[in-house]
Amino acid sequence: MEEQRPATDFILFHLAFPVTNIPQAKAFYQQGLGCDVGRESPQSLILKLYGHQLVAHVTHEPLIPQKGIYPRHFGLVFSQKSAWQTLVERAQHHHLTFYQSPRRRFPDLPLEHHTFFLADPFHNLLEFKHYLYPEAIFGNQDLNTIGDS
Repeated sequence: MEEQRPATDFILFHLAFPVTNIPQAKAFYQQGLGCDVGRESPQSLILKLYGHQLVAHVTHEPLIPQKGIYPRHFGLVFSQKSAWQTLVERAQHHHLTFYQSPRRRFPDLPLEHHTFFLADPFHNLLEFKHYLYPEAIFGNQDLNTIGDS
């Protein structure tokens, strides 16, 4: 049984990720993606991405690009295609690096969605998608397709 919470509870998703340069991270996430900036230090930057907390932490270890979108990427699922499209246009306008261009994935299937991947300057991959059928986000357990083969 799911725990009942008072309506005043506020739950956010938090994700920390590596970067090597705070000003460069700030340019990509604030100017490029439109994140609001919270606290900032020479070693960390707090960002608000559509209401969720991202924290960029400086590392001095080399950041190696992964080969392909798996196993690691993060992003958002949009409930409205228009909001997804607005972000596509913003990314294009700000000349962000598309790791995978906007496309339809699993066309004509119950899992069909629009998706695109961005690569930040530190090789972190971000996916943004909109499902045609909302039940595909957490449902459709009878289907075993998760990601590309």
